[in-house]
Amino acid sequence: MIFECAYKTKGRTDIWIGTIKQLKNHGGYYEMVIESRSRIHVLFGKTMIGGFACMPDYGAGCHLGKLNDVSWNKGELIHALGKIDGITVATALNLLADKIDF
Repeated sequence: MIFECAYKTKGRTDIWIGTIKQLKNHGGYYEMVIESRSRIHVLFGKTMIGGFACMPDYGAGCHLGKLNDVSWNKGELIHALGKIDGITVATALNLLADKIDF
């Protein structure tokens, strides 16, 4: 699955393409691999208080809202990963919102 990401700053928009290369449902959580400016391995699922995302290769994790809550998820993921990778993961999760049972 291919998707487009964008980051707007000071009258300039930076646009890049991301691809979900792998997606697997493990029952209690999902696992995906995104290739974009970086290769990002993401584990995500639900807890008693909401969603979570873990990016083990980055030593990072955060809480998530609904998969299509791009604004909330972007803020959390940017804090965990930095701007470009955070936007990339939030955009990929939004793409999956209508495609998986989360």
